[in-house]
Amino acid sequence: MTARTAIFPADRHALYTQHGYSAAIQSGDLVSGQVGAREDGTAEPDFGAQARLAFRNLRATLEAAGCSFDDIVDVTTFHTDPQNQFEILMPIKDEFFPAPPFPNWTAVGVTWLAGFDFEIKVIARIPQAV
Repeated sequence: MTARTAIFPADRHALYTQHGYSAAIQSGDLVSGQVGAREDGTAEPDFGAQARLAFRNLRATLEAAGCSFDDIVDVTTFHTDPQNQFEILMPIKDEFFPAPPFPNWTAVGVTWLAGFDFEIKVIARIPQAV
């Protein structure tokens, strides 16, 4: 059995402790989910700022694991109002994924995200040391 190691970014927000979960688990591949939480664990109220913060939190988690957005192979995003949020989200997504090849992406509409409006979950392969 492969050992699992918890990964946390340097500036981890309070939700990890409050809700008892890890930013990511390394077990060969890295699986990571992020929300637009501020340092105290509260949601950023503006949707665009919340989504951008979720991507920044994801970047910090990926970096803590030794990988980047280029190593992501699969993305799942969760949206409380996808029809109205996509117009705001797409330019933000393009900041973090500016050029092909783009990862596989599944967007899911949900009714509840514990006070958040956006969550991103990825699977990324940690590059092997050469």
